[in-house]
Amino acid sequence: MNFPSISRPGSESGEESSSGSKPGAAAQIASHVGRFRWVICTVLLFGIMKNYMDRQVIGVLKTTLQNDLGWSEIDYGNLVFAFQAAYAIGMVVVGRFIDRVGTRLGYALAMAFWSLASMAHGLASSFTGFMVARFALGLGESAVFPASLKAVAEWFPRKERALATGIFNAGSNLGAIATPLLIPWIAVHWGWRSAFFLLGGVGFGWLALWLWIYRRPQEHSSCSRSELEYICSDPIAPSIRISWFKLLAHRQTWAFVLGKFITDPVWWFYLFWIPDFLQRQHGVALLNIGMPILVIYLISDAGSVAGGWLSSFLIQHGRTVNASRKITMLICAVCVVPIVFAPKIASLWVAILIIGIAAAAHQGFSCNLYTLSSDMFPGTMVASVVGIGGTAGAIGGMLIAKIVSHLLQRTHSYAVPFFLAGSAYLIALAVIHGLVPRLKTVEFSTAEA
Repeated sequence: MNFPSISRPGSESGEESSSGSKPGAAAQIASHVGRFRWVICTVLLFGIMKNYMDRQVIGVLKTTLQNDLGWSEIDYGNLVFAFQAAYAIGMVVVGRFIDRVGTRLGYALAMAFWSLASMAHGLASSFTGFMVARFALGLGESAVFPASLKAVAEWFPRKERALATGIFNAGSNLGAIATPLLIPWIAVHWGWRSAFFLLGGVGFGWLALWLWIYRRPQEHSSCSRSELEYICSDPIAPSIRISWFKLLAHRQTWAFVLGKFITDPVWWFYLFWIPDFLQRQHGVALLNIGMPILVIYLISDAGSVAGGWLSSFLIQHGRTVNASRKITMLICAVCVVPIVFAPKIASLWVAILIIGIAAAAHQGFSCNLYTLSSDMFPGTMVASVVGIGGTAGAIGGMLIAKIVSHLLQRTHSYAVPFFLAGSAYLIALAVIHGLVPRLKTVEFSTAEA
């Protein structure tokens, strides 16, 4: 299959100058075509939501598991490290695997594997058992973003991809909201093992939905002719497969990879340590932690959608893709900075507000960063590029796991982790702009395949 290209006729140096000849033209066209692609986006959102619930449950139960199983801060950090190491290893191959077997089958196999791994946590009684289960979970979950972004590349034209990515990426916040609301109650009433069993079982419900609904638009009976034409409205590029080494020869690849390496660890820090920060710094009990986390990730959800909407809005109103993505990312990077003061704030709800805004800014930054992969590479290479970037992000997550756990063990302070979080996005944007001052389509010849 040939995927839509990301370059357009008449664009300067491969960069799209706007989405149409008139501001708002794309929105007017989209209103006259089908909308089944948004059903696909919703299914992707639920997949991300399930993914993040499986990731975060150990963070919500951190204090309980430490008390029951005698873990130190270093032990907990090693569990996070194991997950991140497996995630990095998985990303090395999973993008290429999904490009080869296809989105539908690749995502289905990954969901089945990581749901079983999630349930395996409930069977573990030793630290080694948890380490093995955590490693398996990271290996399976490494497929979620390459598969989701490949689905977006298949179902959405370029001008809608950032918005679609922002919407499905909001599932990470919904998962982070649902976990502290549901898991403490389950753990208190049925035991913490039941939490892992139930979450794993939910994955097989999503798997049935995915296999029922997902097909490529060219093969889907619910995708109308007009919607298919709209999806494929970008010029067609030849289907070429490029090796990882040849992808790494392009600075566009490194812009995405380094952006992920610098910013992904911040989100891992939020996911695995914010519940502990609230319990440690502000004395929030396990059964009461749901509401503060709910507020943080509701704010974060708004940032995910708003970040995708803003860059798409700017494109539709005449801004270049380059300006639209980077203006949005700059706004997000600036909004993260106040989080450096979070450890010094005495008020719980002021701290929650600042953390929530930073998490929202991360999501807005992240959905635009993800969209750069489909901005700069043909659809047949998106999952591979995202896989390379995901590996870099997971390696960064491994580093942050070691840094935070050792700092907490020695200093019992969150000051340095929050400082790193506040400065990461401005650094990442500077690196990205330095490597690709103008977003240009990577042009491959058949000789490179």
